Amino acid sequence: MIRLVRNLRRDRRGASAIEFALVSPLLILIIVGIAQMGTLYLSHAGLRNLVADSARFAAISPRPCDAAIKARLGSGGFGLATSQLSQPIVTYGSQDNVNWADIEQRYTVQLNFVFWQPAPMQLTERRRVYIYPANTACPST
Repeated sequence: MIRLVRNLRRDRRGASAIEFALVSPLLILIIVGIAQMGTLYLSHAGLRNLVADSARFAAISPRPCDAAIKARLGSGGFGLATSQLSQPIVTYGSQDNVNWADIEQRYTVQLNFVFWQPAPMQLTERRRVYIYPANTACPST
């Protein structure tokens, strides 16, 4: 019996498999985490691009209607699901005879870490754009 125990203590076969079994859950978690952070980054970049594009659209002359700006914001962007977009908020103001519009859009991102789903994250992007006076052909907002 003692001889058998000594032989088993010297036998190194299967040690790599046990080490891999101990380390692989951590490696999988790291890979999935990197992929989910990539999803979050893509969503943020898409939201920034969408709001910037809508701000450029709002700054053209003649100034587009509020409904056209909101339709542009609701169209989505690269990497964005239109179902996850909230209602856009466009507010207008004027200071020292300079007209501006604040454009805000929110996007909800649901991350999925295989066995754990955190609460949905809300991304918000705001942009102020200086605009021409109101277009009289548009209904007032």
